[in-house]
Amino acid sequence: MYFGVDYYPEHWDIDLIESDLKRMKEMGVNIVRIGEFAWHLMEKEEGKYDFSFFDMVIEKLNKNELKVMFGTPTATFPAWLAKKYPSILSKDEKLMVRSFGGRRQYCYNSDIYWEYSEKIVRKLVSHYKNEKSIISWQVDNEFGHEGSDMCFCEQCQEKFRSFLKEKYETIEKLNETYGTIFWGQTYNSFDEIPVPLKTITTHNPTLQLDWARFRSYSLNNYANSQIRLVRELKGEHQTVTTNLSGGFFKKFYDHEENTKELDFVSYDNYPVWGGLKEPVSPAEIAMTLDFIRGLQDKNFWIVEQLMGAQGHNVIGYLPRPDQAKMWAYQAFAHGCENMLWFRWRGMTKGAEQFCFGIIDHDNKDGRKYNEVKSFIEDMSKYENVVISPIHSEVAVVYDFDNVWSWNYQQQSQKFNFTDELVRLYSPFYEQNINIDVISVKKDFSKYKVLVLPVMQIIDKDLQEKLESFTEAGGTIVFSYRAGIKDKDNNIHFGKTAPCLVKEMTGIEVVEIESLQEGQDVKIESVVETSSDSGKCGVWRDIIKTVTATPLYRYKDKFYDEYACVTVNKYKSGEVYYIGGGVNQEILENIASEILVKNGIKGVKSSKDLEVYPRNIDGEKYLFITNHSSEEKEFENIKLNSYESTVVKL
Repeated sequence: MYFGVDYYPEHWDIDLIESDLKRMKEMGVNIVRIGEFAWHLMEKEEGKYDFSFFDMVIEKLNKNELKVMFGTPTATFPAWLAKKYPSILSKDEKLMVRSFGGRRQYCYNSDIYWEYSEKIVRKLVSHYKNEKSIISWQVDNEFGHEGSDMCFCEQCQEKFRSFLKEKYETIEKLNETYGTIFWGQTYNSFDEIPVPLKTITTHNPTLQLDWARFRSYSLNNYANSQIRLVRELKGEHQTVTTNLSGGFFKKFYDHEENTKELDFVSYDNYPVWGGLKEPVSPAEIAMTLDFIRGLQDKNFWIVEQLMGAQGHNVIGYLPRPDQAKMWAYQAFAHGCENMLWFRWRGMTKGAEQFCFGIIDHDNKDGRKYNEVKSFIEDMSKYENVVISPIHSEVAVVYDFDNVWSWNYQQQSQKFNFTDELVRLYSPFYEQNINIDVISVKKDFSKYKVLVLPVMQIIDKDLQEKLESFTEAGGTIVFSYRAGIKDKDNNIHFGKTAPCLVKEMTGIEVVEIESLQEGQDVKIESVVETSSDSGKCGVWRDIIKTVTATPLYRYKDKFYDEYACVTVNKYKSGEVYYIGGGVNQEILENIASEILVKNGIKGVKSSKDLEVYPRNIDGEKYLFITNHSSEEKEFENIKLNSYESTVVKL
């Protein structure tokens, strides 16, 4: 197992290295991550490559028996390159140049940037291909983060039109697909097509979805080209990865396409960031970890694990004693195998002065240092457990085409895709079962339950996959707006919602309502023996049952005869439909019912106490994490606030 820190020795007086490495070793570190922002240090002038600083650092690391993950430095290019070739700089939606001074300001479609990226990567990896201490290469840094997935420059405009011409072949086919007859937008040639810059009202939805696909293609074309280059040049003992940042569903690139050629996926795990008054929910943190594991259907690394308060200009919530340590336990419960903390020491200069690390600016060992040390000591005992695969019988399914469609047309002011995915993930998470978060491209056959949050784009291929799943006895859970659109982001004509899955769900959506802030509607159980009632927000589909059984109906003057939640026996399986933003208590009851029917056993625990199972060689272990500031108890095991433990049953 690897436990390490993100270390930037170039930020400090060279005399600090020896003491830093000594303290790292005492803490239990056996690997450091270096180099991903050091292009200028390696090439101060064009064509004059100098790796002597890192030669010295690696020599010292070798003496301390520390392994290395080395980052290719293309996320932050040198000022001389921007000065010589300003066309490498990306442009925002107002066509304003993103000036040199931040990070990831480059355009993925700049041929010049491709050329210079290849030069530095080729020199760097070739220089260190035989270095035994370098066990892995990290390609670039946090692709697409902080809006860097979007560029509207002239290079991108030209290549977008080429992208469309290759896809549609004729302008007539594009016009027909887009419906450009609307608002008189018909094009005579591909060079008339705009990119979606600011305009009055809004752009064509199909154009917007194609733009998102083009952005994904642009980013992944660059990323995978560099991944393949590193793989070609590296030593046989070295692996290739890249580190993903959070906020997956707000980004415009397909993460599965981005990671398909990696040896393993790496993630930067920040449950809180600048400006947040409190961390994101335990369920959402768990979901992000399950998403990362689902990209390659295997366990992963975390190469930036938050330890201290974070922020560039505004500092976020301070993790309480043992809370960040608890998040590390949670990460290992969900499939992390190796972990590096961000960062070794807080920087005193530059944009990340307020990104606190294991060691604060006073350079003294403190609470956070001791927490990491104790975590490493404890988790080192469970290597055989954490490398074991996680087997899930429930999967939450997403499709980036669908996500991007929602991002452009949110339909309700309260709509947020991540919130809606977490809404349906959480009821199953609360049962303490393993859950996979996977794309529609994955194989469904190994699961018993599929959950498809707000899957408004459903084409024939997905319909057939879902039909096969129910034929094999599987259970499907849809939520509102399911199936209303095709892959071109157009609404199905002549079909009653939920369109291609109407027969499967056994319902017809007769009307719809977008619910805004403070506009929740009441719902109640249809079962006479139940007094269960709740509410629905964000949206509601007003449902007429055909073959389905209503479970909850709307409780208002005009729509009390219509259903909000239904279940339908279909082929050998069952299909649930959640017609709105239903509250968690009701969804947890439905999830419990589904798990019982499918013979999936969870673990009962009190609220905010996550108890996640891992099985290896017939033995069962539990990762127990207390997400609350209160003392909790599980089967006579007492946990203090934010305390975590691993137990063998």
